[in-house]
Amino acid sequence: MAASVQPSPELTPRILENLHTAVMVFDADLKLGYLNPAGEMLFAVSARRATGVHASELLLDDDLVDALANVFRSGHPFTERERAIEFPASGERMTVDLTALPLSDPQHAREVLVEMSQVDRQLRITREETLLSQSSATRALVRGLAHEIKNPLGGLRGAAQLLERELSNEELKEYTRIIIEEADRLQNLMNRMLGPNALPRQRLVNIHEVLERVRQVVGAEAPSGVRIDRDYDPSIPELTADSDQLIQSVMNLVRNAVQAVGQSGRIVLRTRTLRQYTIGHTLHKLVARIDVIDNGPGISEEVRESVFLPMVTGRSGGTGLGLPIAQSLINAHGGLIECESRPGCTVFTVLLPLA
Repeated sequence: MAASVQPSPELTPRILENLHTAVMVFDADLKLGYLNPAGEMLFAVSARRATGVHASELLLDDDLVDALANVFRSGHPFTERERAIEFPASGERMTVDLTALPLSDPQHAREVLVEMSQVDRQLRITREETLLSQSSATRALVRGLAHEIKNPLGGLRGAAQLLERELSNEELKEYTRIIIEEADRLQNLMNRMLGPNALPRQRLVNIHEVLERVRQVVGAEAPSGVRIDRDYDPSIPELTADSDQLIQSVMNLVRNAVQAVGQSGRIVLRTRTLRQYTIGHTLHKLVARIDVIDNGPGISEEVRESVFLPMVTGRSGGTGLGLPIAQSLINAHGGLIECESRPGCTVFTVLLPLA
């Protein structure tokens, strides 16, 4: 039987320092006693500054702090998946998986070990794959339905025109005109659901020229109490795209934001670059990120998951076609539109690969 190998005393610290998972140790007063380098990166604070800080100052989550205190009282571990936490140093909200375990050592005071790993990236990739497959399936379904509807619709319109020619009574012709007008209205609806048939006319485009065009047009339409502010990154290079299609897609997003804030509110157009960023299954060296942010009431939870599906809208009188069309146009450029919303802050993010 082989002799068991005892780890050297220096091995444990080396392991903790090289983990990608944040590791923290709190004492019975819920004050931090240890933070590994992954934890320093997650909390954007050095271990020296964080040591001795109370859990409530690090986590900004009373329920979570109570759960850690309960681990001391009960001696039972605590686990939670996909919990959103706001980090005080960076001001960011991140989604994490966390586990808290009581540490019992007769020679030391009782402590709690907390492991925390950020899962935003995995969740984002899963969400993007869902959005892309949802968009592809929706386009296929809509095209099939539109084809089945447009053919009999054309025959219906043609028959109404022939009937109108045979009628001498103007009152009866009024009915055929209604049939023709409704057929035309449905034809236009089908065309809008199908979106543009042409491939993008690719040329070098400055994304800020696109946003300024949208800002000028929507700014002229918006109520006087609505502000449209800019937060641009001037270093973003030009991208190869169809400027008209980009204008249409961003215009749909900004008009939705104006309708969300009502007669007064603030909309921000923000641009940034992302490096080594994955869209769906494809890793891109450089991606342009365009955020359309509004401080409206937010999108209800029941609508949020299906907001890019045709005919889904949370607004009375809305057609539910603006967002699916915008998504389709951005998909044609190899990009994606994502949505995050809570009361007071809704963000539609356009991701476009930069060649």
